Amino acid sequence: MRLVMALVLLIAMTIAIPGCHKETEQDKVKKVITDIQRSAEDKDIKKIINELSKTYNDPQGFNHDTIKGLLLGYFFRYPKISAYITDLEISVENTYAKVLFQAVLTGISESGSTVSLIPESLGMYAFVVEMQKEADGWKVTSATWARVGDGGNRGGR
Repeated sequence: MRLVMALVLLIAMTIAIPGCHKETEQDKVKKVITDIQRSAEDKDIKKIINELSKTYNDPQGFNHDTIKGLLLGYFFRYPKISAYITDLEISVENTYAKVLFQAVLTGISESGSTVSLIPESLGMYAFVVEMQKEADGWKVTSATWARVGDGGNRGGR
């Protein structure tokens, strides 16, 4: 009986230990990035916009309101989009985070031919995403991106 109780206690402790892991700020930032990735694949513009700070402003000239038009254009042109994130690097300092990653984007255009069943490559892009911790969590404040192999560097900077 003692052996059974010891095994039950050991199993309970083993199950409880992973639950004790406190989510780090890097984990929270990564979750925002992966939520945006999933929302892009689901073509859920509202969820993507909700991850942006109201003060979003990037060097390409997009702000919180105009980024929606960019997304609509991509989603209209490519009814099915897949995004694969690689080389994810996250640095957090107080309420500021910087995220570097590459994303392979593929899509299927709406041409109506059987050829449209084969994913078209949108390409590999290097992203630099800046985030700020706001009252309701981490929000994207700026992002730069550049197509890899087009002479740009990581994030186009």
